Amino acid sequence: MAYPLSAAQLQVPPAIQANQHIYSDYFDENFVETLDRNILQLLDRVWFRSKLVGFENFPQRNRPDRPLIFASNHSGMAFPWDAMVALSHLWRRLPNLSDLPRPLSAPMLSQSVLMNPFLVKNFWKKCGCVDATTLNFETMMYYQKHNLMLYPEGVAGIGKGFNRKYQLQRLATSIVRLGIEHRTDIVPFYTINGEYLNPHAYSWDWVNRLSKKIGIPFIPMGPILLLVLLQPWFFYMAFPAKLTFVLGQRIRPYELTNKATPELTRPEYEELSGQIRDRMQTELDAAVQQYGQQPYRWAELWQRIKENWRYFPFFLPWAWPALFREFERQYVHNGRRDFTLDLRRPGAYWRMLWRNPFTLTFFIPVLGWIPIAIRGYKGHRIGKSQPAK
Repeated sequence: MAYPLSAAQLQVPPAIQANQHIYSDYFDENFVETLDRNILQLLDRVWFRSKLVGFENFPQRNRPDRPLIFASNHSGMAFPWDAMVALSHLWRRLPNLSDLPRPLSAPMLSQSVLMNPFLVKNFWKKCGCVDATTLNFETMMYYQKHNLMLYPEGVAGIGKGFNRKYQLQRLATSIVRLGIEHRTDIVPFYTINGEYLNPHAYSWDWVNRLSKKIGIPFIPMGPILLLVLLQPWFFYMAFPAKLTFVLGQRIRPYELTNKATPELTRPEYEELSGQIRDRMQTELDAAVQQYGQQPYRWAELWQRIKENWRYFPFFLPWAWPALFREFERQYVHNGRRDFTLDLRRPGAYWRMLWRNPFTLTFFIPVLGWIPIAIRGYKGHRIGKSQPAK
């Protein structure tokens, strides 16, 4: 059924016009390309071995002037490697990068350097992430160059615990409201095996409330927790789960109601959100049944390691701190752009440690957290938003 375009669709409101600087404040496509070529391709090829299912005919916009909203389930209790792997795989696969989604991410990911992989400053924002605030979401609905991606479960989805690993939490109603208001489609895709990046980690609300006070969205209570104290690099650790991303059926939220957005009440939005959640949960359950029964595929992992042995040790998680720190040194501090890290050269790992001595702090038990915390929170006031660059 068709409705006349709202005023918001006919013109950009002043508050959103003033906020459109978020499109380009940090996003650096060259950073993404160089990062993918030097690091993420190797990690994906050997460690995560990601697979895209159903993406052959990539969804196109139903409205050329509005981005599609891609939505996925969260991988509970793990550092967001699943999102990095999904987007880097799409980056390599899509012939038209305007189809690539830009993520709306939890603000806590960018509030402190600590929550950026191995303290690479502004990592998420340079990769295209935008803080998931109401104003930013509404502003990005007018963005023309890329689609959008978000995890509508929010932080509750990250911290839901391994016992609820594939149970979708309540979805944010904003995804429904903006989908209806802008008459753009929601395209779900399902992250399978991401829960095994940090398996058997559980969540306690009182612990998470305390962790949020220091800018960490949750503390995974599980086998890795003690190792995080003894070896700080375990904070960013991921087990070698084979990540599979399954495209779902697109959802047209504006067809679920005969009311315009100003007429819908909060309970009605919640009911519509529940309908979308139920539909996604059914598809997610089917995807888990088909692709989530062997999360690690050990034989395949060993085969990939043998095929890429010349890149040892960089595909193993304990070498990632040196890899990311060297990438930042080259790209940010040295200002280099078109470079390739020679990971096959004998002694490459030790040279990285020599050039980036701070990397050693990730291997110092307990005390290593002191310099990491100092650098991770430098210039940051917990709970306060940071100004745009």
